[in-house]
Amino acid sequence: MDLRRYLRDRLRQLPAAVGYLVLGGVTGLVSMVAVLVLAFVAGLSLIGVGIPAIPEAIRMLRPLLAFERRRAARELGVPIEAAYQPLTGDLRQQLTTVFADPANRRDIGWLLLHALTGLMMGCVAFALPLAVLNQVLLLGYWQFLPDSEPASNFGIDVVSWPTALLSALIALPLAVITLQTPVFARAQAQIARTLLGPAEGAVLADRVAELTATRAAALDAHGAELRRIERDLHDGAQARIAAVIMQLGLADQLRPRDPGAADAMVRKAQDTATAALAELRDVVRSVYPPVLSDRGLRSAISALAARSPIPCVLDLSGVGRRPAAVEAAAYFVIAEALTNATKHSAAQGISIILGGAPESLTIEVADDGAGGARETDGGGLAGIRRRAEALDGRMTLSSPVGGPTVLRVELPCGS
Repeated sequence: MDLRRYLRDRLRQLPAAVGYLVLGGVTGLVSMVAVLVLAFVAGLSLIGVGIPAIPEAIRMLRPLLAFERRRAARELGVPIEAAYQPLTGDLRQQLTTVFADPANRRDIGWLLLHALTGLMMGCVAFALPLAVLNQVLLLGYWQFLPDSEPASNFGIDVVSWPTALLSALIALPLAVITLQTPVFARAQAQIARTLLGPAEGAVLADRVAELTATRAAALDAHGAELRRIERDLHDGAQARIAAVIMQLGLADQLRPRDPGAADAMVRKAQDTATAALAELRDVVRSVYPPVLSDRGLRSAISALAARSPIPCVLDLSGVGRRPAAVEAAAYFVIAEALTNATKHSAAQGISIILGGAPESLTIEVADDGAGGARETDGGGLAGIRRRAEALDGRMTLSSPVGGPTVLRVELPCGS
């Protein structure tokens, strides 16, 4: 029973494994060409001519390597991440990155190995099942061949039934080898995972670098926010309060001589104080909207949508209470998204969806406007990304020309 199950499983896996290795033969041929191109560039670099082409040659390899990662990941059932250092800056910086990045050296090692073995493995995987089939069918068609041109397999001329049976027996070891094709395919995928996947510690190092960058950006954003609050208080509420003090002082001086003018000055001071109080409330609201602590995120977003000049459709069914920092980030993300849509999209409608598992909050803001939204330094979308990354979240934007624009932000709600 175990043997029958084994044969059934291997036969079921065989077509996909043969296809994997045959396609690997094609990429093995491409790898040969890539190795020759790299050798040519290296040769030109010895005389200085090919040095500028080195970073471009590395970039040209990466679509092939990404394709192999996807193939191997499907074969193994596990994702294979790419962990490259960014090829940016001037030529000197790019060359330093090319030679210092271990991922590039591992890529070239895989190319050399695959160029040597990929095509051969593909040809063998394609030929083995056909050879087994031919050995079996030979029992039926050998006698119809002309005597002058007998079938010859593995040095055996099939000219009689005994030689035909002997030739058919060769199908047994060939079939055993053919049934190992899934093992060969998995081994090739495992090699690709080992060489094309990130080196040990590379993912952690990249994660540490990413977190360092996002925390630095968060500190910069925090500093900018503090400067904005100080500027708003200095130029707004503080100036108005100083004006109130001056107006009340003038009213006190005018009262003995001109009570009517003094009363008018007091009323003016009252109006100024009212404006100062409104500005103070705006500043407080920009730091942490009181409605969040008083009524929760759902009510705060409903209030934002009610103030939007573009009609909003809300789906807040998946929203519960989240950590205060996450709720504040979500509030400001939606506020900025509504502001951007109002200024730039010419949209007729906006949909806002909040939800997600307890450990995360997902925000999706979509409009039916003109699209073409792009993230720029210092812009609202860049601010949204900084807010998300400061909480170890992420932002994705889809905005083809003609619309729609869909902004999606995921914020973790860690314990």
